[in-house]
Amino acid sequence: MAGYKGSNINPRKFEVGQIKILLMLLPLAIFMGIPIVFIVCHAFKPMDELFAFPPQILVHKPTLDNFTKLFKASANSNIPMSRYVFNSIIVTGSVVLLSIIFSTMAGFALSKLRFKGKYALLEINNTALMFVSVAVMIPRYLVIDILEIKDTYLAHIFPLLAMPVGLFLVKQFIDQIPDALLDAAYMDGASDIKIYRSIILPLIKPAVATTAILAFQAAWTNVESSNLYINDESMKTLAFYLNTLANTNNNVAGQGILAAGLLIQFIPNLAIFLILRKSFMNTMAHSGIK
Repeated sequence: MAGYKGSNINPRKFEVGQIKILLMLLPLAIFMGIPIVFIVCHAFKPMDELFAFPPQILVHKPTLDNFTKLFKASANSNIPMSRYVFNSIIVTGSVVLLSIIFSTMAGFALSKLRFKGKYALLEINNTALMFVSVAVMIPRYLVIDILEIKDTYLAHIFPLLAMPVGLFLVKQFIDQIPDALLDAAYMDGASDIKIYRSIILPLIKPAVATTAILAFQAAWTNVESSNLYINDESMKTLAFYLNTLANTNNNVAGQGILAAGLLIQFIPNLAIFLILRKSFMNTMAHSGIK
């Protein structure tokens, strides 16, 4: 393209021409940031501001009473909140690690390897993108019951390992890796495992980061497994505990506790996205390009 300069796509220095772009994007950025500001401020609102009408986004008289009530409710319960936090960390960490391994290995196989049934498996994964969790609730329960893993960490982890969206994005990213690069590695005597570990993984770090974000969000906020597969209260997760706070307390006091709990649950999601946001955006930009 005549006159094209790659350095102008994302200039490091401020240019006058960027003003019109900023004026268009600023209202959208503010609109998208309002829910985050509301969640943070809502947790610090006193009781009168929690039930103010019309609702206020910002807090005028911040207080820590909601967090105090949350920790008191946890101290008075049979199971301390630290136990739920521990369970969530174990489950979320396992889901993220295993999802990355399975998605990247399956993506490598579906993209670069040749075997019978490859395209049928790919179509099955693409079809699975249409199903919501409610549609597979009964089959999942039957599988968990047959495997006899109820009331274990596996009951939390196993249903979340299949990530059709993560596999699709990883596979699309691997498609961009030149076949000639892999052919050269094969000629040098490299095995599939060697190529996967030394070539594929280093080149798809953005896709790995995206898979990590998606897996983290799915596991950290999941309440389905605690509701359906877990009867032992000590094996349930933080998300389940926080979602039951408003019901175990009266409706008025429970709202403040729930607001504090939602902020605690939201912070890790925001943190992991901010840490990996650059890789996430790279995956979104390149996953459909071949």
